[in-house]
Amino acid sequence: MADGYRGVFGAFPYAFRQSRSLLFRSYVLVGALVAGAVTLLFGAGLVVLVAQTAAIEGGSLTLSRAFYIVVGLFVVAPLVAPVLFVARRHRRQEGDDARYDLALSLAGYLFIASLYVGLVITVPTDQQSPPPVAVAPLVETLYGLPQVAGVVPPLVGGCLILAVHRLLR
Repeated sequence: MADGYRGVFGAFPYAFRQSRSLLFRSYVLVGALVAGAVTLLFGAGLVVLVAQTAAIEGGSLTLSRAFYIVVGLFVVAPLVAPVLFVARRHRRQEGDDARYDLALSLAGYLFIASLYVGLVITVPTDQQSPPPVAVAPLVETLYGLPQVAGVVPPLVGGCLILAVHRLLR
């Protein structure tokens, strides 16, 4: 393509160049780093999972491996979605609204924060460390939630990205 937009990997430099929002440009960099780190972590985890279960025949283990990949996609997709939405909007010349770029970058940063909150909720009891005094009540509350509640913050954050895109397009 003549415009420099070549799929997912080309969307990042393209969106960075086309956006006028400095906050969105920072999200392109941070989002790419976080998405890359999450992808590496899930990839390494999948390698360990396969290595630990390689001697066992298929069945439910094959399903758990596939589920692991699906969960990884559900974490990475919202990280890259703001960049893909903005790149697509600029490529199609549907508008040069810096407000759209700004709102999607804020939603993206909130999703990153929601991933962290979800991780804090799911920390096993034996690995919980005493939090700093300034955030102790919040962290203790998060530690006290059932681990399955750790899914809620990232789910809400991902839905927020989609809602912002739908409302401002």
